[in-house]
Amino acid sequence: MPANPGQTQPDCFAISWEADMAEYILLMHNDALDDEKAWEPYIQRLKQTGCFEGGSAIGDGVCARKSGATPSVTAHLTGYIRINADSLAQAKSMLTGNPLFEAGGTVEIRGLPRTD
Repeated sequence: MPANPGQTQPDCFAISWEADMAEYILLMHNDALDDEKAWEPYIQRLKQTGCFEGGSAIGDGVCARKSGATPSVTAHLTGYIRINADSLAQAKSMLTGNPLFEAGGTVEIRGLPRTD
């Protein structure tokens, strides 16, 4: 069910997998307070479209480098979601209902180019 009445959600099942489906990663920034209870319905909606490929919160870590000074870890990233979409515009449309986005926060959308 769409988050906003009258707005349709993408249906990845309806798109031919022989077409150039691309993978995208949605990177959640730590710049707004979201509704924790809203994540499960949002993820379920993405799964129902067939576009959801996975995701997770991002915890503490380190940067590693063979030599020289290591930069600080990117602290403003708090989670990610991988999706399939036929375009950047379709990937952006999947932000509807994203709890962080709906709270006014930043979600960075990046393509994951195929290397095969």
